[in-house]
Amino acid sequence: MIETKYLKDNIENIQKLMSIPALKNFETKYLGKLLKLSKIREYENGEIIIKEGDLDPWLYFLLAGSIVIKKENVELGRIDSVGEIFGEMRIVDSLSRSASVYAVGRTTCLAVDTSAGDKLSGTGDRDEKLDFLLLLYKIFAEYMSLRLRLTNEELIKAKQEVEKIRESKMNIIMRKIQGKTD
Repeated sequence: MIETKYLKDNIENIQKLMSIPALKNFETKYLGKLLKLSKIREYENGEIIIKEGDLDPWLYFLLAGSIVIKKENVELGRIDSVGEIFGEMRIVDSLSRSASVYAVGRTTCLAVDTSAGDKLSGTGDRDEKLDFLLLLYKIFAEYMSLRLRLTNEELIKAKQEVEKIRESKMNIIMRKIQGKTD
């Protein structure tokens, strides 16, 4: 992994953050705060970004490339859209990482250190810090809601497949039983 130092709060960096869909609703003052907590990280193909079971404080925005999410070496999904968030569950519930995340090809992320709250204080007051955190959690909630909807759709498809297989097996059993009684 190649990693920058914490980013500077400047116009150029703020404009780059504004191009990330999840951050488009942030006011520039909040983007400046986010920059102070952020680093750019570049990963090579197959390199681990998040390790299942870890307790690290990092939240990620995908800037380039793609990632694969695995739990117990089973692929759960892939993310390849610029601006997608990952690693947010650990930040919301404070539990250990529920899955591992690996780079697919060369991958670049904005990594946000959510434990560096002292960097937020700066000149802002407590209400401003709370506003920033609330906006960040709103983004988490929106992404988790989208992912939950997709998971629900996948669950429905899986249950429909199971039902088709069950019906098919029952038909085979019934034909065998009818064949023996004839």
